[in-house]
Amino acid sequence: MNVQSKPAGPEQALSPDALAVELRIAVMRTSRRLRTEASGDIIPAGQYTVLAHLTGGPRTLRELADREQVQAPSMTRIVNGLAEQGLVARQTHPEDGRQVLVRITEAGEAVLAEARSHRTAWLAQRLAELGEDDRRILGRAAHLMQEMSAR
Repeated sequence: MNVQSKPAGPEQALSPDALAVELRIAVMRTSRRLRTEASGDIIPAGQYTVLAHLTGGPRTLRELADREQVQAPSMTRIVNGLAEQGLVARQTHPEDGRQVLVRITEAGEAVLAEARSHRTAWLAQRLAELGEDDRRILGRAAHLMQEMSAR
């Protein structure tokens, strides 16, 4: 695999392997910055992602742990913290009384919306610093990445 050691300019052609490295690094760094810069004072990243998973409906602790790739005791601590803040509620599983479902509350939805708003504002501020051509390029890249991810 022939991967370049330093970033290529936007006009320089990249092999799929080199572009994959560039995109992976850019996406990971941006994602990390969004998590830490924009919503750390509202809600910790681990709690944010659990709330985001719950917008699709109630989940068991095991489902949440699997989605977050953590052990069940770690997920229990995260959910306990969210429950203490009134951001999630537990309910009996309708088909298996031994299991508990976790659902997001209205307060949890409000906190999630606020954190998302802060993340969007942080990113919009960074994008406003770019020129129109660069924003157009990023818009096209965002569209392509969404299409790629949907496959």
